[in-house]
Amino acid sequence: MRYPQTFIDDLKRQADIVRVVQDYVQLKKKGANWMACCPFHKEKTPSFSVSPAKEIFYCFGCHKGGSVFNFVMEMERVSFPEAIKLVAEKSGVPLPKLIDDSRFEAKRHEADEVIELNKWALEWWEQQLESSGEARVARDYLLQREITEETRKTFRLGYAPDSWDALSIHLRQKGASQEQIERSGLVVKKEEGGSYDRFRGRLIFPVLDIQRKPIAFGGRTLRNEDAKYINSPETAAYVKGRNLFGLHLTRDEIRRDGFAILVEGFLDLIVPYQFGIRNVVASLGTALTPEQAGLLGRFARKVVVNYDGDNAGVQAAKKAIEILLAEDIEVKILVLPDNSDPDEFIRKSGASEYGRQRGEAQPHIQFVIDQAVRNRKLSNPADKEAAIDEVLPYIRAVRSRIQKREYFDIAMDSLRIGDATLRRELWQSIRVGAADGSRVAQPVSMRMVKPTVAEQRLLELLLADAELRHGVLPKLEPGDYDDLATAPIFRALIDGEREGATINFDFLSQRTEGNPVSDLLLSLLMIEFDESEEGQFSARQLAAERCLDALRLMKVDRLISDLTSEIAAAERNGEVERRDQLSTEHLELARLRSALLPKAEAMQTGPS
Repeated sequence: MRYPQTFIDDLKRQADIVRVVQDYVQLKKKGANWMACCPFHKEKTPSFSVSPAKEIFYCFGCHKGGSVFNFVMEMERVSFPEAIKLVAEKSGVPLPKLIDDSRFEAKRHEADEVIELNKWALEWWEQQLESSGEARVARDYLLQREITEETRKTFRLGYAPDSWDALSIHLRQKGASQEQIERSGLVVKKEEGGSYDRFRGRLIFPVLDIQRKPIAFGGRTLRNEDAKYINSPETAAYVKGRNLFGLHLTRDEIRRDGFAILVEGFLDLIVPYQFGIRNVVASLGTALTPEQAGLLGRFARKVVVNYDGDNAGVQAAKKAIEILLAEDIEVKILVLPDNSDPDEFIRKSGASEYGRQRGEAQPHIQFVIDQAVRNRKLSNPADKEAAIDEVLPYIRAVRSRIQKREYFDIAMDSLRIGDATLRRELWQSIRVGAADGSRVAQPVSMRMVKPTVAEQRLLELLLADAELRHGVLPKLEPGDYDDLATAPIFRALIDGEREGATINFDFLSQRTEGNPVSDLLLSLLMIEFDESEEGQFSARQLAAERCLDALRLMKVDRLISDLTSEIAAAERNGEVERRDQLSTEHLELARLRSALLPKAEAMQTGPS
């Protein structure tokens, strides 16, 4: 069941975003917008802005923003449908009948059933750990690992008795049918019919979702068994690789600290948490997935990966780097002394020493380079080639154009690649895609790199003034913006102008969906201009023209820089004819630059 899309659209238009936000934050009028200290991060100077005209909010400090529904979802920690209901109640708009979607409803109902059975199982397992005689072995194990009773209760640890059907009997006594029990994943079905309890004689670690609902379990053996851990299978309530252990407890601390520590196993998170390190999540003992990285990216844009230091842990860390970089998350790697895991290191050395080690975590590129040159001699051509092949994918995965170049230069220097021609060829392979053609170049991201002053100013002007758009957009050529990080926004504006579309947040976010550059839209749209003074339009028109000239000058400068490097390489290689041809091109570009310079000199073109 879901609400009709037409109702959602109408409610968004009818809801007074200022009034809804004021239920949570004290707003003050400032021009066309309303301002306050941001409710999502600590600050003394207000940077949180609400635009009633554009029906959006945005914080210039932490960069959270969106519609009235996004705001309520963040503040109330509720789902989208629940946010719709709350906004409707606050706005006095009656809710319509839900649309019947039988497949969705059946899946949701089955997921609810699984969670209900998981709740019954978890409560029973908690009781077993607390008081049963058989569970003494589990209590002794936790005591040996220095897990306190408070921590045990915080993470809702339990004990599954060593019985083939004890849990099944309990669930049936609670009213569950055999079919429901089998769908829950708490039992294993027999080929000849019937089932037996999946978790037997094991310490239970429940996996709770963001709403603190038990969706799956991990069970650690307390005997000498081949399978040290077994985990829940996929069910209607649980899909592997979409959740992070402990996030329901640590997300607020992660948001406050601005970064997360990513570990592998249950105890790698539980022990640091007990010692006061609360910005930790665990990838549930499996290779990090894009879905997990996307979930983590909602709470932090920086991650310290602290996996085990053995070969398996190193390979898992390298895989995590690629996944996190694809989400445009800044990555550092922490390998603890003696290849310790976080659990044993903190119990032995304490939280302060762990914090010191974490502060010295390596940038991901240095970690990757160190691994690539290990057991290789860079004086050996074959070893050097292998090291380059190992490092390049981690540079290619970086979505920020500037950071990609910085990491490339670090790697080339570390791997002793001095030949300019080879460097240029390798750089081209990274920009265009893999050298073997097996990968596509990653799109440029704006999440970590700000646009230039000219770029940002021009977009602010175009987004704020429809008349200005009509005059300026036809003058833009693809070459003016194709190399810019904000190119998707320029393309969306040009397409919208050609189609006669209404240029607003909804249109632009739809056209840039899936591209991190869409994160800029809210900050660009929040800019307002004073229309009270005469001549304002003429001033904006002049400013837009100067921005455009500045962008063109910047492109010429980039071309001149590339040509200068190529001329030097041709000179070293004795390619006289090519050197002369490039020099002629360089001279023509220099003349073009001289013509553009006076027009653009008023515009600062560095990063804003």
